Amino acid sequence: MRYETLSVGFDGGLCRVRFDRADAGNAITDRLVAELGAVLARCEASEEPAVTVVVLEGSPEVFCAGGDFEATAAGEVSDPGPLYDLWLRLASGPFVSISLVQGRANAGGLGFVAASDIVLAGRGASFGLSELLFGLFPACVLPFLIRRVGRQKAHYMTLMTRPLGAEEALACGLADALDEDPERLLGAHLARLRHLGRPALARYKGYLGEISGELERCRPAALAANRALFADPAVQRNIRRYVTELKFPWES
Repeated sequence: MRYETLSVGFDGGLCRVRFDRADAGNAITDRLVAELGAVLARCEASEEPAVTVVVLEGSPEVFCAGGDFEATAAGEVSDPGPLYDLWLRLASGPFVSISLVQGRANAGGLGFVAASDIVLAGRGASFGLSELLFGLFPACVLPFLIRRVGRQKAHYMTLMTRPLGAEEALACGLADALDEDPERLLGAHLARLRHLGRPALARYKGYLGEISGELERCRPAALAANRALFADPAVQRNIRRYVTELKFPWES
């Protein structure tokens, strides 16, 4: 298949997906969500060999900068449901999902990170939630982030809007491992993870979902909050001003 927003490769039981919108900060669009959903469906349906590891990565500078503010400023507001469901599939699918983060992961980009089973970071990685600067809050990201780092750390990150460096992310559990050479780090993990079988992974991740069903339970509230925020005229003005003038709301 050909993709407009992704670069996708399969190697036996491994699927590597690179966000391929570097000129736009690998920002999330409806097209990207649909294409990644199709990739995950292909992974879920794969046989002989079954895909057991899915790796998400961006460019060395930007993993994913979050939602597409250009589209939002133009009045295009995406339905948050498909993106939330995409993160659910990363969290619960019958494979090991890995985010390989070298550059900036921000806002919705952090949703991919928080939904992943394993997060591997380079020294230049950073992880942030900038939403409150624009009058938003990360409604859909928070259920996944709280599951990974705990309620108070997610609360602090949301309020401070300051990106965490790679060392800070490792210390709080947002990243699982860190290395100067992210590709070497990935190789060391794949050397063990590729021994895992699809049936065992499917049973294990299904069990995890049964004993911690907060992601499904939080979905209605997360989507309702997201829709209300992006419908707020003040939020829309803040986003348009940032896109057109590169100024935050408080700047004259």
